[in-house]
Parts: sequence; structure tokens; C-alpha cells
Amino acid sequence: MQLGVNVPNFGPGTDPGVLRDWARITEGLGFDLLMVSDHLVITPDVAERYPEPFYEPFTTLSWLAGLTTRVRLGTTVLVLPYRHPLAVARMAANLQQLSGGRFVLGVGVGWARREYDALGVPFGARGRLTDECLGVLREALPTGYGRIPVWIGGSSAAALRRTAEFGDAWHPLRLTLGAMSGVLAEHRLPGFAPRIALRLTDAPVTAPDRPAGVGTLEQVLADLEQLRALGADSVVFDPFHGDPEETRRPQPAWRDLAAVAAHWRTRP
Repeated sequence: MQLGVNVPNFGPGTDPGVLRDWARITEGLGFDLLMVSDHLVITPDVAERYPEPFYEPFTTLSWLAGLTTRVRLGTTVLVLPYRHPLAVARMAANLQQLSGGRFVLGVGVGWARREYDALGVPFGARGRLTDECLGVLREALPTGYGRIPVWIGGSSAAALRRTAEFGDAWHPLRLTLGAMSGVLAEHRLPGFAPRIALRLTDAPVTAPDRPAGVGTLEQVLADLEQLRALGADSVVFDPFHGDPEETRRPQPAWRDLAAVAAHWRTRP
């Protein structure tokens, strides 16, 4: 099972130097995958959670491809209706080639109504547009530099249907182990690659709704074991906890990632 990191490509503390450090640390610690998020227009609803600067994912990953040699690069998740699917296919193909076949395309429908409005895309049609985009991508994504995996984000019935119809893996975001286990027990999906939180605590977290990845180091390592038992091919850690000021202080996230990496490598 591969482990990845969702790197904050937004916020007041993020700049090219910090992104470079994130890439160096992610690859240096032995993680297998580096992923970034997607917003095109930083409308007030987006800025409240993910303020500027917000680095566009294809541009950012293309740059990071030249700064790394081994780690895979991906989107968690690209909002498909924001771009024409043929443009997405071209950019994905170029990134796949430039990175030496290391690209993973995680996609979703998005949630920011005002961003949709700013782009002139009907918010109410986002599900249908996502399906249409995925249908085009299935035909348009080239295979000359290796097949690009498509991960489908979301946990709704529509997202699960899309995963089964178009995707290579279900890519749920920050769910509990119980929620993910329940879905996998009821649905036959082509793959499983969750994005979970990462926050290490000194004392065990005992709340019944504890998200996977939150708790003591032993709890998080046990979460990984359970995800592996559920069939996860990859697990992506998200060390961002919602406060944009965290982007000015990435060191605690780096320490948590280092602790998990060091102990996970020693497990059978």
C-alpha cells in the first residue's frame, strides 16, 4: 500500500519556496505520492477556507515534476466542470509525459457555488457535467506514456456510481473507518484510495466519530492497517486542519509525517 501527502497549495504561508520544501520532504521521507487541491477563482466562499495565494494544480505539479524524481503527482481533487474535458486531457497528458508517467488524476464535482457562478458554469448541472467530462476523458486520455489513473472523489451515491463506471479508484475525503468500511461492504468498486486526516495527539482519541488519521501514532498506524485490510491501494494524508494560518507553520505537519513514515516502514 502506497502512502501520499496532500500538500497545501494555498494560504498565506505558501510560496514557491515552501512548495519546494514540501516536495523535498515528501519525497525524502519516502512517501509515494504528492497531491494538491483545485480552485480557479478565489471567491469569498472559497477564500474563507482556502485563501490566496492559491496555486493552480497543473501548473504547480508540472513545476514540482522537475524538482522530484520518484514521487507520483496528483490532484485531490480537480473540479472537472471548471475546464473543458479536452483541455483537461491535454494538460493531463502533458504532465504525464513531463513527469515520466507519474501523474494521478483525482476528480470531483466541487462545492463552491459562487466559484461556479464566476466561471459561468451552472452549479445545478455540476453532476451531469462531471459525468459528461468523465465520458470524454475516458476516450481522450492518451496511453502512450502510461495509463493515467482516474480517482473519483466524493461519497454520495452519484460519486460511487461514477467510480464504478469511469474510475480506477474510489477517493473518499476524510471519512471515518466505519463509514468507508460500510460503503465498501455494499458496493463493488474498482479500487480504493482514501484521503484521510493526519493529526497526531499525545492521548488516544476515543470519540466514536474519530476521523481516520486522527489520534496517537499507534492509532494512526492501526488505521493504516485497517485501510490496507479494506483493500486500499494508496492512502493520502491531509495534514491541513482548516486554519489558513497553519500554512505559515508547516513544521508540525512535517514532524507528524516523519513519525508515521519512520514507524510504518518498520511494520511487516
